Amino acid sequence: MSYIGDKIVDEKVLSINPFEGEELHPEHAEDYLREGERWATEEDMSLLRRVGDKIPTAAYFVVLTEFCERFTYYGISGPFQNYIQNPYKTGPRPGAIDGGQHMATGLGNFFQFWCYLTPILGALIADQWLGKFKTILVFSGIYIIGDLVLTLTAIPASIRHGGALPGLIIAMITIGLGTGGIKANVSPMVAEQYGRYRPFVRILKSGKEVVVDRELTVQSIFNWFYWSINVGGLAAIATTELEANVDFWPAYLLPTLMFIICIAVFWWGRDRYVITKPNGSIIIKAYHTITTALRNHRKAKAENQLALDNEGKPVTWMDYAKPSLNFTNSELAWDDRFVDELRIAIRSCKIFLCYPVFWLCYGQMSNNMVSQSGQMNTGNVPNDIMQNIDPLCIIVLIPFFDMVFYPAFRRCGLELRPVTRITIGFFFAALSMAYAAIIQHVIYTTGPYYDHPGDDGNGFNHISAGIQIPGYVLLALSEIFASVTGLEYAYKRAPESMKSIVMSIFLITNAGGSLLAFCFNSISSNPHLVENFAIVSGLMGGFTILFYVCFRHYDQMEVEELKGNTTFENRLDQ
Repeated sequence: MSYIGDKIVDEKVLSINPFEGEELHPEHAEDYLREGERWATEEDMSLLRRVGDKIPTAAYFVVLTEFCERFTYYGISGPFQNYIQNPYKTGPRPGAIDGGQHMATGLGNFFQFWCYLTPILGALIADQWLGKFKTILVFSGIYIIGDLVLTLTAIPASIRHGGALPGLIIAMITIGLGTGGIKANVSPMVAEQYGRYRPFVRILKSGKEVVVDRELTVQSIFNWFYWSINVGGLAAIATTELEANVDFWPAYLLPTLMFIICIAVFWWGRDRYVITKPNGSIIIKAYHTITTALRNHRKAKAENQLALDNEGKPVTWMDYAKPSLNFTNSELAWDDRFVDELRIAIRSCKIFLCYPVFWLCYGQMSNNMVSQSGQMNTGNVPNDIMQNIDPLCIIVLIPFFDMVFYPAFRRCGLELRPVTRITIGFFFAALSMAYAAIIQHVIYTTGPYYDHPGDDGNGFNHISAGIQIPGYVLLALSEIFASVTGLEYAYKRAPESMKSIVMSIFLITNAGGSLLAFCFNSISSNPHLVENFAIVSGLMGGFTILFYVCFRHYDQMEVEELKGNTTFENRLDQ
């Protein structure tokens, strides 16, 4: 039998593994074949159709856990804009704190910023002490404390006596901390459940041979992982209806109860998981490696002792942290391979630099676009239910993309590589914001309140909120192309020892988007919302062009890697 971490991979394995019977690091997990399989040759890779493998059962447990957690997250955050913006039991829209749109948008941006900053702490704790599985459990306990605080301070007596705002802030901080510990580890953990790294040939029932490729399997895993996120996101439909028709405390109680199910599901699958043990904090180790490299490089440059590689070219500044160069007499806590992996991780993360602007667009969906729908006629449904069009579209479209759209492109020899997919996603995000600007202009030119609907007790303008739907569809398409691909890329390109930290860096770009949103807070209310959406759209459009110009060659590098001509990492160094 072959082992990965603490889990038996398959009892029907034909092992050719020299490590038979020992605990394996995941990077050795490809060293086995099942009956009727053989390793793929270069000829196979160029001639045979590439397909993804079956997703392991353990991965579905992690996906189900993510669904429950996202149900809780979106269930509680869905009503936030109304909860903060509007007064309690007065006016046309539900509310509690009466802080206005500025406060609602600002606190919403703070919550998103905090939730996506804390994953770095979650990755640190998992790598240094607890491992991913235990870290998720511990931070789940913190998460549920925040849920309870929010629910209890949303009862009518608390709202009337001023407890809603401090309770909300405490809950935001606590829930954000819990979210960070979970988000940093659940994404890499779901992909780790598929333990075959080397391409192999399988014979289908039709008799045709295909290459089973890990890259496509991981792409499929993250598609379904993201699908579960958006199914969970539909919780806001239930909670916004409860908010409008009952009260806020039952709206927050429902996701709190769902999170208890989340913990139970995750614990239930414990015997099925591939569990990797903590190997020390990569963050601390990386910090010391980088500072050592900078110090040694400055010293070598000052003393005119710059090192050369085997071809006589100057080595990179990171190489000065390698023990083999002997630039320091002290014993280092890393080897040359770690320095190489860290350099690869840093260079691969360059592709994330444009993501904060994408998340700035995405964040509009849960704040300014909610307020925008509140300025229009929504009929008998709450205005903040409109944001659920986005996850509904994603739920429908992701299976289509995974099973029809992407395979059709591959059969035509026109496979959409990561940079191309991300660029398309950025473009759709820019279009979504441009459409929102147009809708806002139509709202402001329609009576009876023109450019001040919803202000000072005003009602809505006479225009149907249904015209928002195309904007949400465009935003959903942008997520499928850009967000799903970003998750996949972060996992795929991270060295094995650095997957949690690279995934955390990707998540931190979302926090960067929330920081950018603070810059727009002064124009995030009437009568400036047209400018808000238009500037965000223009910014996203500019960064779409910049992204493609800077990174389009990455797709060709992946093609050459697939053909075996070179490796992606070697091309990064060129």
